[in-house]
Amino acid sequence: MAQKMLLMAAGGTGGHMFPAQALAEMMLARGWRVKLSTDARGARYTASFPSAVEISQVSSATFARGGLLAKALVGPKIAGGVLSMAMQMRRDRPDAVIGFGGYPSIPALGAATLLKLPRMIHEQNGVLGRVNQVFATRVAGVACGTWPTTLPDGVPHEHVGNPVRSAVKERAGAGYIPPGDYPMSLLVMGGSQGARILSDVVPAAVAALPEGIRRHLRVSHQAREEDLARVSAFYAEHGINGDVQTFFTDVPARMSEAQLVISRSGASSVADISIIGRPSILIPFAAAAGDHQTANARGLVDANAAVMIPESALDIPVLAEHMGAILSNPQAAAQMATAALSAGVPDAAERLAALVEQLAEEG
Repeated sequence: MAQKMLLMAAGGTGGHMFPAQALAEMMLARGWRVKLSTDARGARYTASFPSAVEISQVSSATFARGGLLAKALVGPKIAGGVLSMAMQMRRDRPDAVIGFGGYPSIPALGAATLLKLPRMIHEQNGVLGRVNQVFATRVAGVACGTWPTTLPDGVPHEHVGNPVRSAVKERAGAGYIPPGDYPMSLLVMGGSQGARILSDVVPAAVAALPEGIRRHLRVSHQAREEDLARVSAFYAEHGINGDVQTFFTDVPARMSEAQLVISRSGASSVADISIIGRPSILIPFAAAAGDHQTANARGLVDANAAVMIPESALDIPVLAEHMGAILSNPQAAAQMATAALSAGVPDAAERLAALVEQLAEEG
């Protein structure tokens, strides 16, 4: 039998790319060829993809940025990307096409629609992204990462969860050390956008903690490039052990060592927290389309595994109070860690891979 081929399309953020990586790992293990279509932004996340994945960058664009001239060129640019991808698919026909969202997924999904190839989308968030909204009624179905997900009426769908990378699965259910009178770790993740408010509030909230807690803390803080110097300086000036970087390549290791995670509630971050099992304070990105980060956080909050603080309510005293309440109560923190595991879907990659194989068989 000829080796089957999956074409994945994703781009822009880790939220789209990490589930694609997890599916790639699973499909390669099942003997498939895997290709990834992304853009320059998405390509930044491909360093940890398996080397067997064939990666190509596509021409796409967004109406959300740029002036009038840039917006006028979006249509032709997208059309060119779709036609180019259609020609590639005629030469190397995929058995299944799956889009993970982001504008770079338009060429592949558009071409697959033109050629009537088996196709589906995976939506990580509780609210469909803009591109997935367009294609939801033009694909065989929607695999939902967060449940419930708001969908158009009549769209076939299945809750599979958000696949996590093998590096996260290797830490699944890692033993949790409750906070105590010994070195503790705090992980602060801002996601790929909207992290500035965390850099504004978290360092001062850490400094406001009681001395008995603060002196034991070491902080891993992900910050924007423009915030690195000031955040690092603040921690140093206040005698706080802080490691501040724009991107942590070892998030699973740092999370498994953490007593507490403070994070945006992007779908991948929520999935990682629930698979590894850690107490968290979630601050949804207020400008997220359709307020989808609030929807993403609900599973952990409803499981009593996380505290959610809306941006409108976030300030130094409020955050310090919640941090102190968790870090001063080992039993409650341990219960939150256990509860987080109950909200996870550890076999999400297997579920999604099964849908892809079913799609190819029926296609």
